[in-house]
Order: sequence, then C-alpha cells, then structure tokens
Amino acid sequence: MTTLYGISNCDTIKKAKDWLENNGVDYSFHDYRNAGIDAATLQLWCKDFGFEALLNRRSTTWRKLDESVKSNINESKAIGIMQDNPTIIKRPVLISGKIKILGFNEAEYKTLL
Repeated sequence: MTTLYGISNCDTIKKAKDWLENNGVDYSFHDYRNAGIDAATLQLWCKDFGFEALLNRRSTTWRKLDESVKSNINESKAIGIMQDNPTIIKRPVLISGKIKILGFNEAEYKTLL
C-alpha cells in the first residue's frame, strides 16, 4: 500500500494527490498536522533522506523558531522540532513498499511508481 504523508492544505500535497489519482495509484493519506507523527517514523525518514533534507528550512514555522534553536540543530533536536511542529517537515513524503520519495517531482513519480 502507498501512503502519502503531509498536511491537507498544502499545494504540493494537492499536486501529489492529483497525480496519484490520475495515474490510478491507490494510496492512503496521513495528515500529520491532525494525526501527528511518531519519533520512530521520523528516525526512519532521517535515515532514508537525512534530517537536513527532511527539515523544511523555507517554512514559516522554521523562520519563526528562535535563532538559538536553529543554529544548534542536530538530528535528535530536529526530530523533536518536527514532532512539535509537523508543518516544518518537507512535503510530501511518499512510502510505497521499499520506494521512499521526499517531495513531489512528477518525473520521479512516473519512474518509481
């Protein structure tokens, strides 16, 4: 089963959902703003993508963080920040068996799905 992780009002999530639906890919959607995200899942994603890639430093949430938090970031702290502020996680995260994709890129979706 394919799972798309993100937040429902995100434009990139909407593009990914449209692509999946238009290409007949069955998926479930996990809105981590509403359902949360556990530390174990974030640790796995950090191993797969690296915490630097997973942490969306362009987000409004990131920009609002205190400079002392942003300047002293490591994987453990990043996981805590992502759990407390799931909107700071880069979107979408798509998991389909052994396929793991961070972000939406139509060409990558076509190739891997």
